[in-house]
Formats: sequence, C-alpha cells, structure tokens
Amino acid sequence: MQSFQTLKNQHRNTRNDMPEALNLRIHRALSWLQRADQCDDSDGRFVFLWIAFNAAYATEIPTGMRLSEQENFREFLHKLHTLDTDKQLDTLVWNTFSGPVRVLLDNPYVFESFWSFQRSEIDEETWLQRLAAGKRKATILLAQGQTPELLGLVFQRIYTLRNQLMHGGATWNSTINRAQVQDCVNLMGQLVPVVIDIMLSSPDTLWGDACYPVVAA
Repeated sequence: MQSFQTLKNQHRNTRNDMPEALNLRIHRALSWLQRADQCDDSDGRFVFLWIAFNAAYATEIPTGMRLSEQENFREFLHKLHTLDTDKQLDTLVWNTFSGPVRVLLDNPYVFESFWSFQRSEIDEETWLQRLAAGKRKATILLAQGQTPELLGLVFQRIYTLRNQLMHGGATWNSTINRAQVQDCVNLMGQLVPVVIDIMLSSPDTLWGDACYPVVAA
C-alpha cells in the first residue's frame, strides 16, 4: 500500500500531463487522506477517509441519469479492478477477508436490514436470513475471485456506518460502536490509497467531471 507522501510525490510528478478533472479529484482526495492520517480518533479518521474516497469517485451526473449510490460504487469498483494491473485490490481482499472483512459482514449493526427490523419494517427471521445470505454470497465471491462484487458487499456495510455517523445516529467515541468503526477505518485506510494509486496510473481513462468544480471568483 502506498503512503500519502509517496502518492503526493507521484501526483506532483504527473499532474502537468493529467486531465484537469482527474487532477482535481486526486488533489482533493489526497488532501483528505492526509487529514485522515493526522487524525487521532477513529470516528474522525473514518469521516475523513470517506470524504477522500468520495472526492476520488463522485462525479457530476445529470439528475435523470443518476443511479443509486450502491450502483455507483459497483460501477466504480469494476472500473478500478479492470485497470488494476498490479492486482492491488485482489491482494487487499485476500489479506483482509479473514480479518476486518469477515468481521464486518458478521456485524449486525452495519447491516441495514437489522435496522429495518428495529423499525418494524421486516420481521426478525427476514433480517437474519438476509444476513446469512450475505455471508454465503461473500464466501462464494471470494472463491470465484469476484473482487469488485465482494467489495460492493463490503461497501454496503461501510455505507450504513457512514449514514449513522453523518446523520448523527451515533455518539462520538461511543463504546457501543467501536468495533465496527475500527474495522471500517482499517479497510478504508487500506482501500483509499489503492484507489488513488490506480487512478494516478490511469490518466487516460474517462473518470468524468469532478463534483463542484473550481470556479474563479
């Protein structure tokens, strides 16, 4: 995994030959990655890592053509995997599956169907069946080498935590959610530098316009 400083140096050496939109994405993503590295608490680090990821992947899409957030993740992850000639994403999944990935997939508190059950939208049997099905699917995807799809499942869990924190559904530094926050931080801390590295190595790929482009005053 590349460090922030290594990625920053790589960006400095290549940015003059890089499309403006990609240059802006990388510049923003690196700034938030650096801030995440400077953060001394897991909640803050997760938020900054999420912003770094969002800066890299989010794009301006006409309203009528917008997909769900989950579908956007899947498309982006498939594109990255296709461009990942060094197999960094595959290596990341294999190295983390028995640790934070599997733990995250087992954790009900980052599984949206669990919260649907808490809101009485579904019954207990339904959410438990969905949880078990998700874990079975992850094992199959790993065996088949379907890295983007497996990461898509993981991002469903990470996105649930993202919603909890961003919408004020959790207490800062709460002892209740330490496990899932730390697991997500561990995963995002490894994934975000890989994402930036792949994008830096693929300047000729169409990444789309960055959200909120810089506008001169």
